[in-house]
Amino acid sequence: MNEAVAGLAQVRARIVAAERDAGRDSDAVVLVAVSKTFGAEIIRPVIEAGQRVFGENRVQEAQGKWPALRQDFPDIELHLIGPLQSNKAKEAVALFDVIETVDREKIAAELAKEIARQGRAPRLYVQVNTGSEPQKAGIEPRDAVAFVGRCRQVHGLDIEGLMCIPPADENPGPHFALLEKLARQAGVRKLSMGMSGDYETAIAFGATSVRVGSAIFGGR
Repeated sequence: MNEAVAGLAQVRARIVAAERDAGRDSDAVVLVAVSKTFGAEIIRPVIEAGQRVFGENRVQEAQGKWPALRQDFPDIELHLIGPLQSNKAKEAVALFDVIETVDREKIAAELAKEIARQGRAPRLYVQVNTGSEPQKAGIEPRDAVAFVGRCRQVHGLDIEGLMCIPPADENPGPHFALLEKLARQAGVRKLSMGMSGDYETAIAFGATSVRVGSAIFGGR
């Protein structure tokens, strides 16, 4: 069996077990297979094994490989999980089905403009910098609920959920709990949290999607 396909099977099995251990419904959690830096020849066997939801960090990289793959697999759902620059909003709206990294007013305004212009509305998440790390994208937790409100009321954006990436050297549990609390306060239902090293913990804290790359595709 292809190594990535074997990794996919193992991650799927662990998600099922984590859902069961947390007392959650089966299929409560969507697996976003993070395919950044990997070429189409590595991604294709994973698609053929049934995976349909993928995450990419960079607009330009995704443009180079996904249009061709989508010709063969039109039901692919593509998530942008890396920082979005305002000058890439046009391309992001055209390419992605979900944008998980809305984190500032300028991006919200640009997305609103492109959604109106293109008539295409990706589902949107606000990224929260739960650890207040200066080098990391995301809005401060204290500002997150108000920002979701402004996205809706000022920019007319439908915010579906929140996303976070906890600090690498900290217990992720409190960060996942904070994101879940902020989501309730903001009135959003989706939680994108958990990666290869902590997705089972994220599922216990209510993740509705987990972003898993290296546990499927291997090291980069």
